[in-house]
Amino acid sequence: MSTLIDTYGRSHRDLRVSLTDRCSLRCTYCMPHDFAAWLPSEKLLRTDELLTVIEVATSAGIDEVRLTGGEPLLRPDIADIVTRINALPKAPKLSLTTNGLRLAELAGPLADAGLMRVNVSLDTLNRERFKMLTFRDRIGDVFKGLSAAREAGLFPIKINSVLMPAVNEDEAPALLRWALAQGFSLRFIEQMPLDAGGIWNRSTMVTADDIFAALSTNYALTPVPARGSAPAEEFYINGGPETVGIIASVTRPFCGSCDRLRLTSDGQLRSCLFSHEEMDLRRVLRNKELSKEEIHQEIADRFHKTVLGKLPGHGINDLNFIQPFRPMSAIGG
Repeated sequence: MSTLIDTYGRSHRDLRVSLTDRCSLRCTYCMPHDFAAWLPSEKLLRTDELLTVIEVATSAGIDEVRLTGGEPLLRPDIADIVTRINALPKAPKLSLTTNGLRLAELAGPLADAGLMRVNVSLDTLNRERFKMLTFRDRIGDVFKGLSAAREAGLFPIKINSVLMPAVNEDEAPALLRWALAQGFSLRFIEQMPLDAGGIWNRSTMVTADDIFAALSTNYALTPVPARGSAPAEEFYINGGPETVGIIASVTRPFCGSCDRLRLTSDGQLRSCLFSHEEMDLRRVLRNKELSKEEIHQEIADRFHKTVLGKLPGHGINDLNFIQPFRPMSAIGG
């Protein structure tokens, strides 16, 4: 049972762990195409440090860990990280979010290491649009990666899609049709103010209602009950059993049931994607004056302090909302 309970009664069981802020794509809603302000390598957590934090977290009640980035498959020792997480005394359910470019070569080794499932970001099925959105001509690699994930048994394979006005908002039905044919679980995500280029615009964003309306022209959608703490609102497609999800972080926030914490690749613990405060774990991990036991205890204490300081919501819809100083790639998805 999780001991990480905040002042609003939310029990925290899910930790998102960013392995790197670097990415092999340049998705326009995440970072500018010429972005190069990467974190210095010496600031990134080493593998032993990552494992220490995850071990402490699971001892406190975290039972799900998702590896993120940037692009986590750029981490050279990714398979070893998965193996070592699964060897922890309280091994969590382990998943990974990726752009899919390296899945073709890594899906098998990751499954063998104990990875359970993957989320793959894919916003379009059109090669030219993919090039425009990501500044890379590599949609073929994503499709190969998805096939490899299926062959490796990394189920369920979830597809994350962000729709943008005048870019790919017309693809909602086509993306769902493709996902159903492939046996993938599709989730549409409202674009959030987490880009490094400041392109987000509330007045023109594609909302959950827009997505629902677009899908409803081709499919009958009925709500799935008992959402729990899941970020996606799920809908049965034509009566089920297949479903489609919509994550309405902006227009229908689900903060009241949030059970997630986030660890950045440089060792900062965050209570929310949109938080302006971070708890420095790297400094504790590298404090040579502390024993191993003292490091573990101090990290545990900082987990609890972070949870106790968590706000009731992200505040996107508040008039005084200020976009976080870090872009999504530096926070971890």
